[in-house]
Amino acid sequence: MDLEGGFHQNRAKKESWRTVLTLAYQSLGVVYGDLSISPLYVYKNTFNNGIQHSEPNEEIYGVMSFVFWTITLVPLLKYVFVVLKADDNGEGGTFALYSLLCRHARVNSLPNCQLADEDLTEYKKDRLKLSPKSSFGSRLKSTLEKHRVLQRFLLVLALIGTCMVIGDGILTPAISVFSAVSGLEFSVSKEHHKYVEVPVACIILIGLFALQHYGTHRVGFLFAPVVLTWLLCISSIGLYNIVHWNPHVYRALSPLYMYKFFKKTQKEGWMSLCAILLCITGSEAMFADLGHFSQLSIKIAFTSLVYPSLILAYMGQAAYLSRHNNMVNDYRIGFYVSVPDNLRWPVMVIAILAAVVGSQAIITGTFSIIKQCSALNCFPRVKIIHTSSKIHGQIYIPEINWILMMLCLAVTVGFRDTRRMGNASGLAVITVMLVTTCLMSLVIVLCWHKSVFFALCFVFFFGTIEALYFSASLVKFLEGAWVPIALAFIFLIVMCVWHYGTLKKYEFDLQNKVSINWLLSLGPSLGIVRVRGIGLIHTELVSGIPAIFSHFVTNLPAFHQVLVFLCIKSVPVPHVGPEERFLVGRIGPREYRLYRCIVRYGYCDVHKDDMEFEKDLVCSIAEFIRSGGSDDLVKDDDKMTVVGTCSTHTEGIQMSEDEEDSIDSAGPSELKEIKSPPAIQPRKRVRFIIPESPKIDSGAKEELNELMEAREAGIAYILGHSYMRAKKGSSLIKKIVINFGYEFLRRNSRPPAYELSAPHASTLEVGMVYHV
Repeated sequence: MDLEGGFHQNRAKKESWRTVLTLAYQSLGVVYGDLSISPLYVYKNTFNNGIQHSEPNEEIYGVMSFVFWTITLVPLLKYVFVVLKADDNGEGGTFALYSLLCRHARVNSLPNCQLADEDLTEYKKDRLKLSPKSSFGSRLKSTLEKHRVLQRFLLVLALIGTCMVIGDGILTPAISVFSAVSGLEFSVSKEHHKYVEVPVACIILIGLFALQHYGTHRVGFLFAPVVLTWLLCISSIGLYNIVHWNPHVYRALSPLYMYKFFKKTQKEGWMSLCAILLCITGSEAMFADLGHFSQLSIKIAFTSLVYPSLILAYMGQAAYLSRHNNMVNDYRIGFYVSVPDNLRWPVMVIAILAAVVGSQAIITGTFSIIKQCSALNCFPRVKIIHTSSKIHGQIYIPEINWILMMLCLAVTVGFRDTRRMGNASGLAVITVMLVTTCLMSLVIVLCWHKSVFFALCFVFFFGTIEALYFSASLVKFLEGAWVPIALAFIFLIVMCVWHYGTLKKYEFDLQNKVSINWLLSLGPSLGIVRVRGIGLIHTELVSGIPAIFSHFVTNLPAFHQVLVFLCIKSVPVPHVGPEERFLVGRIGPREYRLYRCIVRYGYCDVHKDDMEFEKDLVCSIAEFIRSGGSDDLVKDDDKMTVVGTCSTHTEGIQMSEDEEDSIDSAGPSELKEIKSPPAIQPRKRVRFIIPESPKIDSGAKEELNELMEAREAGIAYILGHSYMRAKKGSSLIKKIVINFGYEFLRRNSRPPAYELSAPHASTLEVGMVYHV
């Protein structure tokens, strides 16, 4: 069943147990911070929803039974034993599932996909087993590929899950920190404790978001010890309460008490499920943060420590409340009331630290999923800062950070109690889980090639449980649940508008690209003077000549001796290896000196800085020339050759740059140097070092000489800025979306990374109006 997870598991098997246990320990602070702090507010929110507690303890036992079976069925059974196996080459999360489906059913929303992308190593891992043509999965695949509406529905479903994750990134810090500081109510009078809790919670939240730009790697070593201390603390207190107050509380684990709970509480009991749901907040992090750890390490941490600690904590609270019936209607009911008096202050300090760690994890997860959305053209471009040079997933997005902080403070100040915060957080959490269940059912059929019966059983079993909680959360719409819906709606509109505008822009470029016959008619000089240097023409097209090129040719008196049509794109895999980074090909005959270079990144990859990128780009073109790139012209597309970065073809061509006129010998006799011809005041001396054999022909050698001469003269960046307008006669909705929505987002979003890194003195820009 585990095709996608097979490679990752094999890697885990090769790791030593010491490495696995180290990863399991580290996962405590990153993965389980949110899940481990749920005992702070579950019981308090549940009994704040109108449930009365009677002497037989049927209500508290019923809640305990629901908590136990919910944690057992959803995080343990669903995520640990099923969902974790659906990793995308080691990566997890909503977009990982969507990426798997895109590759197996070809429902990808990216417009610039190529057949060559399917030859990527990580892409081909999913082709290990093909489903029979007569299977239901094959028919479902063809149906999805034929109907554009179903493809859009699948994308919107993934975006809804993503929007709810962003909403959870706003709500989780608010409810976690507010619940942690609620222990102050034991030191302040009933009338004044809320006036203390809100300011203290806001100060902690402001400090939390203000420290984000430092990156978690600076204080990350504290995360795991804090969560470990917290889990040991709540499990010890829970065990003490069980032994001291009610050793028979284990009877509450029987599912019979869930029936008695519903029978006695009826409507109020069903509505209280939105609070019981909070016991599994953070479960999605086990799958979303899979890329930083391994399946085995996450499973070990959950089954050996997190799961038993949480069960003991909830059982301990239930044991205490079962012997203190008169405390149920008191405002102090909650986690801290079950903590011994002499331990409350130390426990509160640990709880605040654990809440901060849990909030940090969800904030970092929000940054990561927004980066993935932006890479797949589903979110406006934002500034992404990598806070760690060793861990690719640790990023910081300034604009999103401050938006999250303002919304988080607004929720804290606006609600001022955990009940409404819990209603809002519960709806966001259960919606993400429902989306995961739906996508997983498709993965089971399309990717794992299992029978539809297995997929239906998965959807029916877990979908029924989650639908029950979802309905209870939805009823609380006016009592806080409207917040995640409103936030998700706003983010969904932004994502859909940006994605729609991006598609329309690409379609315009595709429909207005210049024919190869027009280029051939210009001749090798393109009808103008060719000056020294390399011109990088940035385009979104992966085939054909963009219309902006003809605009340049007809308006400029000169062009560079080497022109490169550069396309930087994302592919639906998490990572692209450096040996498969570049696709290089010619446009026109060799003497035209026109090349197309497509740079491919995965949705989790880190883009290189400009200087290293330029070197890899020039070196990849040189390696393409040395390897004898094809001169044949193709009618619809250019023949492309996969070329790696400098570090991947050590036995191939290498490039060296210095400012010395004399260059030392290459060393080994099997290498020889092609030196650039003398130049007047060269910026840099460039040399290519290539193997002695196989021999290169005179045409390739001349081409390499000209490429080196052009690189010495410098690189110019030729950028096009488009302004989109809806065509006359378009519908009112399209005019609003294109003329106002997309243009507003474009003006207020970051330019592409290559525009930011391009030196202003070497940049040439031209504007065009697109009527789509």
